[in-house]
Amino acid sequence: MRKTSFALIGVGVVGERIINQLLNSETCEIISIYDENKARLQEVATKYELPVAQSVDALFETKPDWVYIGTPPVSHASLAEQAAKHGLNILSEKPLAHNVEDGEKMVASATKAEVHTAMHFPMMYSPVVHQLKEALREDELGEIVRIELHTYFPVWPRPWQQNPWIATREQGGFIREVFPHYLQVMHYLFGDLTILSHEVSYPEDVEHCETGVSALAKTTSGIPVLLNGLSGIGQKERLEFKVFGTAKVMTIRNWSELWVSEVGQEEVQVIPDVKPLSLIDSCCGLLSGEEVLTVPFEEGLKVQKWIDELLSN
Repeated sequence: MRKTSFALIGVGVVGERIINQLLNSETCEIISIYDENKARLQEVATKYELPVAQSVDALFETKPDWVYIGTPPVSHASLAEQAAKHGLNILSEKPLAHNVEDGEKMVASATKAEVHTAMHFPMMYSPVVHQLKEALREDELGEIVRIELHTYFPVWPRPWQQNPWIATREQGGFIREVFPHYLQVMHYLFGDLTILSHEVSYPEDVEHCETGVSALAKTTSGIPVLLNGLSGIGQKERLEFKVFGTAKVMTIRNWSELWVSEVGQEEVQVIPDVKPLSLIDSCCGLLSGEEVLTVPFEEGLKVQKWIDELLSN
């Protein structure tokens, strides 16, 4: 059986996670990797015994089924446009791009080239998200009266994510890095959002990213949404995505825990009994014409617009 081939541009911390997912798949193979950081590139190539491309152009010439773009957001558009010109399907990190304008270029180039696109939103392939969606489908929560997102970081960047751009106002910050995951989940569960008002706090150093955000939004069906984030505070990192219903409240806590509460009862953790396809399996299935869950660039562009709105003055 022919394996689905991948080539990776960008092999940082998240790129290495993609490498491990691909290596654990019996239906995929990695035919080339590239990173501008030559020391990091050689480290990863040696660790996993992977073939190295000496340039982006050389990587494209390997003609993979999928090109993964795991570089800083400012470079996503140009790399995606090049990949599309080579007729290659594109898997991109989030956020889609540096801004809406670049995101629109990515959508346009992929559409023109008629290539498949997908976004790396890991939560979309998480059992807790699909368990929550099933509960909503079965009306277990009753009437949904509010959705809230709370993200608290003692330090930013997070200790495991130290790089030159992640703390900059130009490309970094938790609104760009963390909020897209949850905005995509909201879109998956409830459809489009309208941001009604927002306020962002910044440090005195104009080079540094935001330290806080508060925003009010609503879904197309009129459900109120509260978005809240803080960094540089005296507590352990904590992330909560909460869906408030008249019968139950369900919370996705710290990415992978699902909790449920009811009136008069203690909150309990729920172990999901669903097992959705992985991102990698979905990318493979997409090429075979299967009905699979992927987040195309068009959806990534919607999230990009909300991120740009939150970061606007």
